[in-house]
Amino acid sequence: MKSSRIARVLAVVFLFFTTYSGRAQGTRDDYQRATQFLPGNMRHRIYIAEVSPHWIAKTNRFWYRKAGIKETEFILVDPAQNTVKPAFDQARLASALSEAAKREFKSTELPFDTFDFSDDLKSIHFQVEGTDWRCDLEAYKCKTEHGAEPGPFESMSPDKNWIAYISDYNLYLRYVPLGTVVQLTHDGERGWSYATPISGLRPMVAQGTDDLKQRPAVFWSEDSSKLVTYHMDTRGAGRFTNVQFVPPGQLRPKAFSVVYSLPGEILPTAAPIIFDVHTGKRTDVKGPPIEMQFQGGPGFEWFPDNKSFQYQVDARGVKSITLWVVDAETGDQKVVMSEKSDRYVDPGETFSHIIKDTGEVVWASERDGWNHLYLYDGKTGTLKVQLTQGPWVVRQLLDVDEKSRRVYFAAAGREKNEDPYQTYLYSVDLDGKNLTLLTPENANHSISISPDHLYFVDNASRPDLPGNSVLRSIKGGSQVRVLEQTDAAELLNSGWKFPQPFKGKSTDGTFDLYGLIWKPSNFDPGKKYPVIESVYTGPQGFFVPKTFSAALRGLPPVAELGFIVVMVDGRGTTGRSRAFHEFSYHNLGGSFEDHVNMIKQMAAQFPYMDIDRVGIFGTSAGGYGAAHATLVFPDFYKVCVSISGDHDARLDKAWWNELYQGYPVGKDYEEQSNVTLAGQLKGHLLLVHGDIDDNVHVVETMRFADALIKANKDFDMLIVPNMYHGEGGNLYLVRRRWDYFVQHLLGVTPPAGFEIHDEPIPTFGRPQ
Repeated sequence: MKSSRIARVLAVVFLFFTTYSGRAQGTRDDYQRATQFLPGNMRHRIYIAEVSPHWIAKTNRFWYRKAGIKETEFILVDPAQNTVKPAFDQARLASALSEAAKREFKSTELPFDTFDFSDDLKSIHFQVEGTDWRCDLEAYKCKTEHGAEPGPFESMSPDKNWIAYISDYNLYLRYVPLGTVVQLTHDGERGWSYATPISGLRPMVAQGTDDLKQRPAVFWSEDSSKLVTYHMDTRGAGRFTNVQFVPPGQLRPKAFSVVYSLPGEILPTAAPIIFDVHTGKRTDVKGPPIEMQFQGGPGFEWFPDNKSFQYQVDARGVKSITLWVVDAETGDQKVVMSEKSDRYVDPGETFSHIIKDTGEVVWASERDGWNHLYLYDGKTGTLKVQLTQGPWVVRQLLDVDEKSRRVYFAAAGREKNEDPYQTYLYSVDLDGKNLTLLTPENANHSISISPDHLYFVDNASRPDLPGNSVLRSIKGGSQVRVLEQTDAAELLNSGWKFPQPFKGKSTDGTFDLYGLIWKPSNFDPGKKYPVIESVYTGPQGFFVPKTFSAALRGLPPVAELGFIVVMVDGRGTTGRSRAFHEFSYHNLGGSFEDHVNMIKQMAAQFPYMDIDRVGIFGTSAGGYGAAHATLVFPDFYKVCVSISGDHDARLDKAWWNELYQGYPVGKDYEEQSNVTLAGQLKGHLLLVHGDIDDNVHVVETMRFADALIKANKDFDMLIVPNMYHGEGGNLYLVRRRWDYFVQHLLGVTPPAGFEIHDEPIPTFGRPQ
């Protein structure tokens, strides 16, 4: 009897340790190891091959910046000669710049990341902390440049003779050679100003004033003879007020008011105007003002003849997208193309190119159930030919070689037995014939084509495949040379595991779904690990990483704490068929059943995943999604961190919600609001929001918190001073998010007062 009792006790102890031994993580050592996987700290452990070519003029030569493990180099490539060499002598340039600036610069870390060659390649121009510099590459002498360069709130013409700026809501021109000024408009006023895009809060906070000063939105013709701009009317539009509770330099809080239309409210409008630069003649574009669906303002693109330009208009709720062409002399305009839908035309999937010589239009549309390219007669608006077709999607129109009449585009889903989200480069003739795959390797391909259409740079990788950057010939895609190769040796030697791709089924069994699984570097298949889902379900994209570099961002540190981390792209996102995409229409809150079922499918295949301990976090629409999934599936998701969440679509930006939730505003807005469902909370919830968020206003989190209080629910909340949208690299918030999951999902006490350190990534004076 005694021996049998001992055996039973030992069996229970063995079962406990084999089932729950994963709980013995979340230690200070785990935190310390996790910090090694933060982006700044990873810079000197791994080199990612991702060449971003800067093509020189209209040639096929280019330079790129190589941010290596130990140093940064600028490389010059001549594809025709198949040569690669330093763009300049970095040691001599660092010495010359140090002497001229009277401060020390290292040749291995020059204080700029971009520059412009002179036409003869004998000098370069760049900026250091807002100061313009030019360095002679023969004598290696550097000097500052003054005078003709525009200021931060000015726009310069292509010939550099004119500078446009805004003063007291009106538009002015300054003639640079003489310094004379011409006032182009006289009736601008607050809320009805010229060349002023709808602004967010950030520039106001930076300037410390509610009267915004900013760069004018003017679009110059290539010959600098004309410009097109607009008269923006925000007088009837709704506004939001943000309170900056801890403004730098003063004790009293500051209030800032910004234009922010909510679903169903009046939108700002913009009336396009053309100005003759030399005479000041004003020509109003003939037609009604444009309802502004988005922050910013309308965009205009001039044709090379400088006589006309094009722009795109999105109808309310983006029920249609219309491409207009305007005669710059008369202001007359005509419709070139229009795409309509009884639901929505996704602006992210709709792109076009007007062929200059013929007026034909290459147009993308989801009309046949998949996003494809069509060729239209631009004069009559009649369809000439469908250029691509089949159960796959065109993702990007990269270029059109008008001389050879060939289109280059990125597409996904055409190659059999491969991830349907991976993009490849294809070309097709403008008669729809000779479709050619130019990048056959099983990887995700990011492409940049030379201006002369002879070469392209191909960055290829997968989350489980460190990739390379290859220079290829446009003729058949043949390799010219490997430019760079990812070096992940140190990372792999540390025990780090590639994220594991996973394929499952949607809840209704109709669609294949795809996800990724991250494990800690000290992973033990004999343990049980709690699961954390990183979620974002916005219908404007898909979000599971498809490249090696993207798979390294943000989630490996979370896994190192002792978790299995997963991401899933469910129905309602892009990159697949229109039917797959439309699942979220009027149904932004209904997308999470696929996520629950995918995690269950993962756990059924991988017993190390503890399906009884699942957490979730996300930002923005992911903040809404994380909280919403926790409310709708309270017995599945036990812990949630919701960051900058748009918890109630009725209080969020008009354009995004009218486009994807639906327009006109229906009862589903209220039904799918987290405010409405607050009473269903069971698990642990941490709400995080910034006081000066100019994307999703903090009022959304406040209303959600109010509903939780009224429902007598326990939750945690952090309202963060001086924080815009998302964590924004705030390491304190990263640590608090880690702590929340370690405490409530791992079930251990986080290390007290742990301070995360991440090496800053140089931003060269730009805001992070």
